[in-house]
Amino acid sequence: MGKTISEKILSNKSGIDARAGDIVISAVDLVFVQDTTGPLTIRQFKSGKKQTLASPARTALFIDHASPSPSRQLSNDHIFIREFAAETGCLLFDAGCGVCHQIVAEKLARPGDVIVGADSHTVTAGAMGAFATGMGSSDVAVAMSLGKTWFRVPETIRIEVTGKFSKCVGAKDLILYLIGLIGADGATYKALEFTGNAVDSMPMWQRLTISNMAIEAGAKVGLFPSDRITREYLKKLGRGNDYKPIFTDPDAIYERTVNVKADKLEPMVARPHTVDNTTIAKSLCDIKVDQVFIGTCTNGRLEDMAEASSILKNKKIRAGVRLIVCPASRKIYSEAINAGYIQNIVEAGGIILPPGCAGCLGLHQGVLGDKEVCLSTANRNFKGRMGNPEGLIYLASTATAATSALTGRITDPREVL
Repeated sequence: MGKTISEKILSNKSGIDARAGDIVISAVDLVFVQDTTGPLTIRQFKSGKKQTLASPARTALFIDHASPSPSRQLSNDHIFIREFAAETGCLLFDAGCGVCHQIVAEKLARPGDVIVGADSHTVTAGAMGAFATGMGSSDVAVAMSLGKTWFRVPETIRIEVTGKFSKCVGAKDLILYLIGLIGADGATYKALEFTGNAVDSMPMWQRLTISNMAIEAGAKVGLFPSDRITREYLKKLGRGNDYKPIFTDPDAIYERTVNVKADKLEPMVARPHTVDNTTIAKSLCDIKVDQVFIGTCTNGRLEDMAEASSILKNKKIRAGVRLIVCPASRKIYSEAINAGYIQNIVEAGGIILPPGCAGCLGLHQGVLGDKEVCLSTANRNFKGRMGNPEGLIYLASTATAATSALTGRITDPREVL
């Protein structure tokens, strides 16, 4: 009997013939924390008997959620993180480097890895064929110390995507549609595995967007095969030696299959205050926006900067709209500057923030006022998510967000482009 990607990876890392439902003790290849979860994780680690990291070279600390720091308390947390990195010799990605999930994809994640992070969107690395999942700070502290952790091998839901995306429709619309279809708890502790002819040619930046939001359907992991797209992505980053192929066996057993026809999808929007509260963008044309936020670990990649730039070039954003754009990493920021994308966005009236999470979490750099509406390319629109429970957050693709910045209302980009 064949195996799914999850079963293959956890079998390899545990040394047993692992099947869905089994409990395994798995080796961990990468452990990471960020500056909101890191201090608690470090304190938990320090309270244990073992005071050395299992693998300093594969333990990473990120200062990205409040970067640069907006407060005295957070500045002191950053000092604490930096001191721990110096003490232990682990990896430190300081303020300005970018969002942890993007840097993990660029520099650290490998196909077949088991990755745990004290952040729910650790699932992003599943786009590269890694079993990557978020855990609580205490569990991550144990993984830092022992280099291993336990899992229940998840059942797998197969998401078969066929056909081709139509104009102005892409990965963000697909994942929003899927979450709306199966619900915020529709894949709780399941593996979402993406396949089909639309996936075979899907570029890595789109795969990363989809895996990033698998957790919004409750999934333990969101997995893509490690294939030629993965190989080309790693090779472009100078990491070709990290590639290895990983595919589900033809006779693997799935819990169920969900079929999605890419050519039937339309630009999608998630309404406040849940990600599964989805509808088509054109049905919200009467909703005026005060702020548009393009960036985060979901849609802050170079291709997002390029798309926003092409829509905004030689145009001006609507009076009364704040357009905030935040590249997901320093590499992306630099490449976007060199390509002229940043200049086009700035000339259109956009505000560029340093690489990091920015307004996504609501700590700084984009906190909403009472009753203000933000159309965001982030992954969550929970009540209070952007720093104000009286704010209203809608989620959409980069194309929909950039177009809406021009019109001042939520706009189906096909109406303009």
